[in-house]
Amino acid sequence: MLALKFSNQLLEAGTDEAGRGCLAGPVTAAAVLLPENFELELLNDSKQLSEKVREKLKPLIEEKAISFAVTHLGPLVIDEINILNASIKAMQECIIKLNPTPNYIIVDGNRFKPVQNIPYSTIVKGDGKYLSIAAASVLAKTYRDAYMDKIHEEFPMYNWKKNKGYPTVEHRDAIKKYGPCKYHRMSFRLLPEQLKLDL
Repeated sequence: MLALKFSNQLLEAGTDEAGRGCLAGPVTAAAVLLPENFELELLNDSKQLSEKVREKLKPLIEEKAISFAVTHLGPLVIDEINILNASIKAMQECIIKLNPTPNYIIVDGNRFKPVQNIPYSTIVKGDGKYLSIAAASVLAKTYRDAYMDKIHEEFPMYNWKKNKGYPTVEHRDAIKKYGPCKYHRMSFRLLPEQLKLDL
């Protein structure tokens, strides 16, 4: 069973990101502020759920949440400040968008930076322990997947509809064949032997 709260604060927001390990597309974060009486069957860490279940939970989370926010940060930002900083920045931007402002933040993972002096805790595997982080993980994943489906139309040869930008064999083969595009993260090792990529 996932717990509702980590702190004893009334407005505790959970935040998480998706797409950190991808070669293409944005890193997407979400933050969610849940009410005291929140219950949602099936809600868990988004990685434990099928796409169908995630899509079913998304509107229910949005409907029941006091507030939620989603932020995409693209490859240019990721290449400029690195993926860890981009993940943190995306989560911070989500927190700032929440209304009302939370008085406590719980973050999936072990790294975060203060935002608006709000106290926070980082929780490793938090998306499998706390409902608000699990809800944020579902929103981050579904919004990012939808974004990848959209840019797939522009560059179908990478098959992002299926791989969502992750480093699958198929994705790497397409990079080898067609080279990278504007949605690829140039600071990442796009191919195992970078020599094969003539930029």
